[in-house]
Amino acid sequence: MNRRVVVTGLGAISPLGLDVPSLWEGIVQARSAVGRITQFDPTKFSAQIAAEVHGFDAANYMDKKEARRNSRFVHFAVAAAKEALRSADFTITDENADDVGVIIGCGVGGLDNFTTYLRVMDAKGPDRITPFLIPMMIVDMAGGVVAIEIGARGPNFCPVSACATSGNAIGEAWHVIRRGEAKVILAGGTEAAITEIGIGAFASARALSTRNDDPATASRPFDKDRDGFVMGEGSGVLVLEDYEHAVSRGATILAELVGYGVSTDAYHITMPAEDGSGAVKAMRMALRQAGLEPHELGYLNAHGTSTPVNDRTETLAVKKVFGDYTAKLPISSNKSQIGHTLGAGGAIEAVIGICAMREGLLPATINYHTPDPECEIDCVPNTPRPAQFSSFMSNSFGFGGHNVSLLFKAFEA
Repeated sequence: MNRRVVVTGLGAISPLGLDVPSLWEGIVQARSAVGRITQFDPTKFSAQIAAEVHGFDAANYMDKKEARRNSRFVHFAVAAAKEALRSADFTITDENADDVGVIIGCGVGGLDNFTTYLRVMDAKGPDRITPFLIPMMIVDMAGGVVAIEIGARGPNFCPVSACATSGNAIGEAWHVIRRGEAKVILAGGTEAAITEIGIGAFASARALSTRNDDPATASRPFDKDRDGFVMGEGSGVLVLEDYEHAVSRGATILAELVGYGVSTDAYHITMPAEDGSGAVKAMRMALRQAGLEPHELGYLNAHGTSTPVNDRTETLAVKKVFGDYTAKLPISSNKSQIGHTLGAGGAIEAVIGICAMREGLLPATINYHTPDPECEIDCVPNTPRPAQFSSFMSNSFGFGGHNVSLLFKAFEA
């Protein structure tokens, strides 16, 4: 249980671009990826905006026939995983395949396929449903197809904890490697829920922003005028590796994962605990595992959804954990730029955090104009800020009361 776990590769498909360099460039530019929905006609919906992935062609990442048999969320995962492997400069062979695992989570799975074939059944009868519908829909298929595509035969499972999903995936991969059950794991999350039923359902729950007249400024975490989150999509994958294995093959080590805090509110199906107690437990657990005092943390990548309740509750929890140091702790939300990518959020944001730590630049919370007394933090407003830091925490919270905090440090031999 004392094995060190390092990050040696990063991959991402995001609304800001189709790889990690494009994602990071968008972060540096403080650019919003939110626009009017193009995947269907949103006119009749109260929320008509989203952060979509544009220009993606699954045939660039997998066989065309296999691509047709899989869902968009699976396509994203395959693309991000293959980029992460290239980034890690790691080749899977028959000799090492048993030591390579895949733990990729997803929140809601193939909503697009479900909707399509429900209509097919209504119009033409159940005999016209494709035999591939179940594997198209089920959330574990992202990790399953990735393993098939890359030939990984090690541990493979799919955490599902709503918007905390990929945080859990990365944390559980950390545990698997620490236990010595794998040497390399591709861990992260994927999501493609910008569909009529997806947008309609979240809008019905009054969770989405309806600032349709100005999409680019709709996602505004911690701002007093926030009115809900903006749906995003994409995938993030990290190559996690046993430290000794990484050193033995001469890998470039990008960061070290040193803490994984996890808890449950046991409070409400969608609302976070009002006192922030679950989030407090997760953050304190991550700090304790990392051997860090609160004042030693360099940056906090917040869950920061841009919903009135979440941002207020997360701020309260942060103040309970970090006390007076909160005023000095940079805390920003990438969701202001890429929207809320649900089950993929924690992984994409971990990728951004690692890039930020290596490049010495704090990502901004864009669209921040009106301070909220209940969210009094240094949210790195509107413009990225140069800063050298050697540790950061990434928070992910999900419907059902799931809380995850990951803590990464700059690698030291």
